[in-house]
Amino acid sequence: MSRLLRIGLVVLLASCGGGGEGPPRNLDNACSIVREKPNYLSAFERTERRWGVPMHVQMATIYQESKFDADARTPYRWAIGVIPMGRQSSAFGYSQALDGTWDEYRKQTGNRGARRDRIRDATDFMGWYMNESLRRNNISLSDARNQYLAYHEGQTGYARGTYRNKSWLMRVSSEVGQRAQVYQSQLASCRV
Repeated sequence: MSRLLRIGLVVLLASCGGGGEGPPRNLDNACSIVREKPNYLSAFERTERRWGVPMHVQMATIYQESKFDADARTPYRWAIGVIPMGRQSSAFGYSQALDGTWDEYRKQTGNRGARRDRIRDATDFMGWYMNESLRRNNISLSDARNQYLAYHEGQTGYARGTYRNKSWLMRVSSEVGQRAQVYQSQLASCRV
């Protein structure tokens, strides 16, 4: 077999395997998301039943964290602009959970086989984490803006108010709150 043909075969096989099917096409429409990805809908509903976190709050948080990309990771850090120094953090998957927080979730819930790139596990993690925010910081499960602040800053950071000095984070959390309202309205008008 010629070298060119072997290279072509390798490229073809590589493009067919691995990875998921990718994020939904229309991230601005909650109805479109759950129609296109019925497994997302069942994950959101399951988490809402188990943890009480409304679907629209879960969806707005996932949108902000990963744009519904199962393989989302933080960017690389570079030294002198050319030497890769590792990723900015260990955040990974739909929920962008950090390694330590993910391990704590798996230990506390007994969900040892949970994976951050599986929507069902990612939403369950978010339900668990947002209940911690309710318990420790008295943040309503339907308050997407403040839940997001605690999600981003951690429970202790939120309690200390570290977000108050981060104007970019205040803006982003407001956008999460607005997106949650849009998703809530859209979900109410479509049959899910």
